[in-house]
Amino acid sequence: MSEKLLMRGVQMKKVFSLLVVLMFVGSMFANGLSLNSIGPKALGMGGAFVGLANDGSAIYWNPAGLLGQDNAVNLSGTDIIPIGNYNYTAAGVDADQIKNNYMSPDLFANYSMDKMAFGLGIYVPAGLGAEYEGKDLQNFTAIPGLYPGDPDIEWMSKIAVISLSPAFAYQVSDNWSFGVAANVYYGMFDIKRFGANLPNAAGSYTSYQYEESSTGLGYGATIGTMYKFSDKVKVGFTYRSSVTVDMSGTAENGAMPLIAGSMALTAPDETDFDREVTWPTWIAGGIALTPTEKMTLTFDLQWSDWKALDELETEFEDTTWATILGSTGDDKFILNWESQTQVRLGMEYMVMDNMAVRTGWYYDPQPAPDETLNILFPSGTYSVLTGGLGYQMGNLNFDFGTEYLFGADRHVSAALHNMPGTHSIDMFAFALGVGYKF
Repeated sequence: MSEKLLMRGVQMKKVFSLLVVLMFVGSMFANGLSLNSIGPKALGMGGAFVGLANDGSAIYWNPAGLLGQDNAVNLSGTDIIPIGNYNYTAAGVDADQIKNNYMSPDLFANYSMDKMAFGLGIYVPAGLGAEYEGKDLQNFTAIPGLYPGDPDIEWMSKIAVISLSPAFAYQVSDNWSFGVAANVYYGMFDIKRFGANLPNAAGSYTSYQYEESSTGLGYGATIGTMYKFSDKVKVGFTYRSSVTVDMSGTAENGAMPLIAGSMALTAPDETDFDREVTWPTWIAGGIALTPTEKMTLTFDLQWSDWKALDELETEFEDTTWATILGSTGDDKFILNWESQTQVRLGMEYMVMDNMAVRTGWYYDPQPAPDETLNILFPSGTYSVLTGGLGYQMGNLNFDFGTEYLFGADRHVSAALHNMPGTHSIDMFAFALGVGYKF
């Protein structure tokens, strides 16, 4: 093979290494990309809800909590607004993330009868993304001294997971109950970013856009139990199984036919692909204390087994895509993630018989190491403050929750699968909900 083709192969490897990072990470990232607190009440209490779980969102937090509740239907929505910046001085890049609104609706219904309770949840356990102006990242598409780059290249990611969860709870004794929920996950993922630079007939270079879109289904379960030691002390424990989502979609890169041609191969500019993506096992324990009739205090430890996501693989339908990526090893991606534990605290205080104020705090450490970090799926260690209100009016209840995630800056050195520089990300989220008891 000529020196020119060898250099082209090296460039191709770098391009597709970065593409593989973005394809894989976006499909199952939790820290920074998913909803840390489902339901406005839980959100307002810092997501420390496993030992309390006393509204419809118990289907997510601890299905055993469905017992003893009033029959109700609850509808809520959460808006997440990322506030991010990426600075890479060596490349002359200083880019602010576009402040998009990522909306996620939730619907919970529960019905109790004697020692049994039933529930149905339709909610979004993960939903976020990132978007940057092409002109702010133009230097990433440039070739110094030869090509200024393309400001029209789009840089965005969007991920959403919708769960359909029927649930059942049973009271074993006066103090002990358990519950189970089936989880049917429907995942959606889109990405647009820079694909490659290649010479053109005009003696310059052309920048190519990379795009990917995929969807998939997966199945799992949540099992919870709750024990009441006294009127003042309850504890809860929840296990959520891992869910493997079989994603299928289409990848497109106009540069692929030219890259393949330089290696005496032929390839289309798009191909279908399949990929298994796993949301990890989640285990949580919580305690709810009621020191007075008006005050409730909660404390949770919540662990996610991110370490299980060490390697992911994509199967491309087109044999040339598969051959090229297979020859460079870029059909596989090493995540090297670390399992993490969140610490959560919450409080609710009844200022009136029908009005509650809530507050909370939690610590959310990053699962992704520096060597796999990139701008389209930011990951940070967060210290989070939360607050909320609840108001009861007859059979109607209204809830509001808000949180601000203070992210620590990450100073990342260059590695094969990352984007070096300083990554800064905070987030603001708020949720509104209305419920009807019947």
